[in-house]
Amino acid sequence: MLTKRIIPCLDIKDGRTVKGTNFVNLRDAGDPVALAAVYAEQGADELVFLDITATVDERKTLIDLVRNVAHTINIPFTVGGGISSVADVSALLNAGADKISINSSAVRNPDLVNELALEFGSQCIVVAIDTRYVDGEHIVHTHGGRKPTELRTIAWAKEVEDRGAGEILLTSMDTDGTKAGFALDLTAQISGVANIPVIASGGAGTMDHFVDVFTTGKADAGLAASIFHFKEIEIPALKGYLREKGIEMRITN
Repeated sequence: MLTKRIIPCLDIKDGRTVKGTNFVNLRDAGDPVALAAVYAEQGADELVFLDITATVDERKTLIDLVRNVAHTINIPFTVGGGISSVADVSALLNAGADKISINSSAVRNPDLVNELALEFGSQCIVVAIDTRYVDGEHIVHTHGGRKPTELRTIAWAKEVEDRGAGEILLTSMDTDGTKAGFALDLTAQISGVANIPVIASGGAGTMDHFVDVFTTGKADAGLAASIFHFKEIEIPALKGYLREKGIEMRITN
């Protein structure tokens, strides 16, 4: 069995880490550079840094902040927010990101996935999918979850893999921030059809939620924000608990 990953997510707005519930009501959660250092020290497997206002405000990701975070940590680091071109990706990778994440721009121009995979390699292209259950179907949303699309989530996950994505970051906006558990059925469905790793996001509230998403949900990685930012769950304790439950974890530190 492949080892599973624990990934703290730093949602960035105006240079600060924030966390809300269902993508609204944002509250301040701290300095992203300081948080990144703590997570790397605690044994996080990777970090995800999403500038959540970049696409909405039509501005580029904060490259200086990315550079500062990347200089602080020694674990793989994914950056997303406002990325829509080869030049954007090149700038972020040069600033220290290991991988980049695209969402709205991939929906708007699916060929971008092919273009970036060809230019930089699938291993550093993550496609983030924000999904909501609407009228009996899982529907892809963009612009920080504010804008529904015509795309069906499971079909879109398969398409981005076919186009060259190396990983899928799946966020259920129905569970995001609720701490009531991950969207297990949908995560399992996408993990079943995809041959690339699936990072599950949205809903983590307890250690058992991670057990569930790695077993029932068949996810390759579990991502969370507020439970880590506000020290409700510490990463070393979480990894120890998962190992006790028979889930193979990456050895860090």
